Amino acid sequence: MDEVDEADARRRTAALLAVWTATRAVLVLCVLRVLVLPGPDVGSDVSVIYRGWYEVLRHGSFPVGDVAWQYPPGAALAVLSPAVLPFLDYATAFLVLALLADLVVLGLLLAAGRGADRSPLGAWVWTAGAAAVGPTLYARYDVLVTAVAVAALLAGARHPRVLGVLAGLGALLKGWPLLLLAGARGTAGRRAWGAAVLTAAAGVLVAVSALPGALSFLSAQRDRGTEVESVGALVFHLARWAGWDGRVELRYGSMEFTGSYVAVAGTVAQVLTAAGLVWLLAWRLRAHRSGPHTLADAAFTAVLLCTVTSRVISPQYLVWLAGLGAVCLCFAGSTMRLPVALVLVAAGVTVLEFPVFFADVVASDGLGVGLLVVRNGLLVAACLLACRALWRATVPPVRAVSLPGQVSRSREGLHS
Repeated sequence: MDEVDEADARRRTAALLAVWTATRAVLVLCVLRVLVLPGPDVGSDVSVIYRGWYEVLRHGSFPVGDVAWQYPPGAALAVLSPAVLPFLDYATAFLVLALLADLVVLGLLLAAGRGADRSPLGAWVWTAGAAAVGPTLYARYDVLVTAVAVAALLAGARHPRVLGVLAGLGALLKGWPLLLLAGARGTAGRRAWGAAVLTAAAGVLVAVSALPGALSFLSAQRDRGTEVESVGALVFHLARWAGWDGRVELRYGSMEFTGSYVAVAGTVAQVLTAAGLVWLLAWRLRAHRSGPHTLADAAFTAVLLCTVTSRVISPQYLVWLAGLGAVCLCFAGSTMRLPVALVLVAAGVTVLEFPVFFADVVASDGLGVGLLVVRNGLLVAACLLACRALWRATVPPVRAVSLPGQVSRSREGLHS
């Protein structure tokens, strides 16, 4: 790299850091209620719910009796983490740690975007996408999990065991990082899966030995309904316009539909999630081409697929997708540019449906339903495009080959 290129790179980095600083300052002011967005106070989850769990965990037990506790045992580490800053009150300490996790993600992406076949777009995607989610970024512990996931994917290409350890740790924190291994194949894949299983198993054993109730999360959501922001909820929003007698209630820590056919919708969502996992398995069996970006592309697609088929789509889910999409676009050859762009737009719509116009969403008013149609439509479109792009980039095409007396089919590029 000559001096001109280095100067350009420094200017681009300075511009990125300026944008990151400005957007994060706004988010911090929103969390601190210096700038007040319409709608619910997103910071109350930290100051009330997380703080309550913190006290329970400090006294030697998981919050078993709290229906809002629905997380793997590693989540205790995130809830207890503000204790490392004892000179700050709980909410402020949590905000500082979330901000640091955000900065770690940015640093990892900046480093990953340098070099041959790499792109600086990843850092920009995170800067814009995470900011678009709004103050929820710093009002949930998902940014901490996303930092672990980003580190895992960026390490995965050269250090599969590190990928596995971090994916296992992430799964202990919130479950979904296990999907980071969707594209891990061959010898490296076996090493990654082995390390992930060992890490997760060791973490569970430690948690079970240390505190009672560590595995209560396994049955915590058994009777959960359909959350009002999910794709499946759109059916019930429209049904309310036609006179459906269901209700919206606060259950399991979120606003959910209850009433006739809600259980059916939940079953359908679970079937669709299972179908998505079957598709991922079929892709793994048929994929024979890969590049440096394939691991990240597969992880992004897998998490997106499980998100759109879930009974729940909370605003913080977009933090996961922004982080994974950013890793994809650190690689110049990634096939996920359009799906990631759609996710970024969806993140911007998300801050409107929560918290700004959340009352309209809960009431199934035209504005709230319209925002959900746009946001969820963008996510579904991104999911379908991501699945198509991943399949086309990795599964060799089948072509007909004429042989004497018969027609056979062969695959191209099995080892390309």
